[in-house]
Amino acid sequence: MMIRQLHIDVFFDFICPWCLIGKRQLLIAINRFYQLHPKVKVVVHWRGVQLIPDLAVEGVPFQTFYLKRLGSLTAVRMRQEQVNKAANKVGLKIDFEQIKRMPNTAKAHRLFDKALKIGTPEQCNALLEQLFAAYFYDGLDIGNTTTLYKIAKRCGFPRELIKDLLIQDHQDFISASTGGNGVPYFIFNRASALVGAQSADALYQAMQEAMLAQGELI
Repeated sequence: MMIRQLHIDVFFDFICPWCLIGKRQLLIAINRFYQLHPKVKVVVHWRGVQLIPDLAVEGVPFQTFYLKRLGSLTAVRMRQEQVNKAANKVGLKIDFEQIKRMPNTAKAHRLFDKALKIGTPEQCNALLEQLFAAYFYDGLDIGNTTTLYKIAKRCGFPRELIKDLLIQDHQDFISASTGGNGVPYFIFNRASALVGAQSADALYQAMQEAMLAQGELI
């Protein structure tokens, strides 16, 4: 008997807090979906998008970047409070005070892309989690090769992976296309889509509708 599958493409960047929050919301939705449909296999495809490709390779000061982007310290604080309010709902707390640099994420994306090709699903999920954690919880510079090396090593990836990163140190990353949409961006069974921060309920409903559209659920 053929196993029924639901494919979800998730477009993300490591510096987007809504992508981290969206990952948690998606996990809640998937677990709920499995409770009702244990015979459907949910396959998540992570698609890297570099939101600020023209950022300096070495990154820029985090506070300076957001002051310029939002216009005032008050606006920055309000945005951070908004993010953490959403983060708290899924058991997260982002420590913005720890973050000193807005990194160029090309190297992190190249690392993760390579990991997807050679690693196990468990290793890849661990790497994704640790890259998010390194930036949003520990305030580490995930544009730094040494930082990426240590994270990849903890997740069990071989030295060859890091060697490739060093060789390609100044190469651009070719982002996945969202068709002009921002991130996070979710596509279900390569058909229906949701854009931006979404609740677990909205994601679950989209999963249901995607399967129903193909006549996969009864």
